[in-house]
Amino acid sequence: MIDCKPADTPMVMNHGLQILEDAELVNQTEYQKLVGKLIYLSHTRPDLAYAVGVVSRFMHKPQKQHLEAIYRILRYLKGTVGKGVMYKKHGHLDLHAFTDADWGADRDSRKSTSGYFTLVGGNLVSWKSKRQKVVAMSSAEAEFRGIAKGITEVLWLKKLLRELGYAPKKSCKLYCDNMAAIRISENPVQHDRTKHVEIDRHFIKDHLDGKIITLPFVRSEDQLADILTKVVSTQAFGQALSKLGVRDLTIQLEGEC
Repeated sequence: MIDCKPADTPMVMNHGLQILEDAELVNQTEYQKLVGKLIYLSHTRPDLAYAVGVVSRFMHKPQKQHLEAIYRILRYLKGTVGKGVMYKKHGHLDLHAFTDADWGADRDSRKSTSGYFTLVGGNLVSWKSKRQKVVAMSSAEAEFRGIAKGITEVLWLKKLLRELGYAPKKSCKLYCDNMAAIRISENPVQHDRTKHVEIDRHFIKDHLDGKIITLPFVRSEDQLADILTKVVSTQAFGQALSKLGVRDLTIQLEGEC
C-alpha cells in the first residue's frame, strides 16, 4: 500500500457491502487484525467511524469485497496522515450534539445505522457510529433510537463536566433532521402507530420536559452526523469535517509558527 493512490473518502458511495453467496473468502485472522487496528485508530479519527463500523460487520466471514473496502480506507489514510481534531477557544462551554440515523441501511439484516457527535464549547469531544441491535419499523423509530443514544452520551458528559467544576446552565441542543421524530417527541399524545417506540419516546420526552435537552430541526445538508450513518459526497464529507474541527494539523501548526 506504500505506492497506492490516495482516496478522497474512506468508502465509496453506494458501496452495498453485504455477505454474498459463493463469494471469494479471505484470510479471517489477517482481516480481523486489520479491522482491530482501524477500530483503535477511529477512536481519534471521527472521519473513519462509519467506514470502520461497516467493515467490522464482516469479521466472521470476510470476503474479497470486504477486504477491498479496507484497502480503500488505507488509501484514504495515506492522504490524510496529518488529520486530527483541532481544539479552539470559542468563548463558551455550551454542550450540544448532532444525531442521525439511516433507516434499514444494512443489506444483510435491514437494521439501521445511527450515530452522534457531541461538542463542548464548540469542540468535538465524542462520536459514535453503530448499527442498531433490532430492525426499526419506520424512519422515526430509527431516529428515536439514535436520539436516545445521543441523550445518554449528553447525560454522561454533563455529569463529567460537573465533576470537573463546570455545570452547564443551558439545555443541550440535540440537532435532528427528522421532523416527524421531533413532532412525536414533543407531542404528549401517544399515537397507535408509534407505540412500538414508546419507551424511547418517553425517555426523550422526559428530558425535553426537564429542559435537559431541546430538539431543534436541522436541514439534512447541515446535519453533521450524516457522515456517521452513510457515505456522502466528497464535498459534503469535507464540509462536515471542517465544521467539526477535523483538519490537517501539520498544515495548521506550520501556519501558526
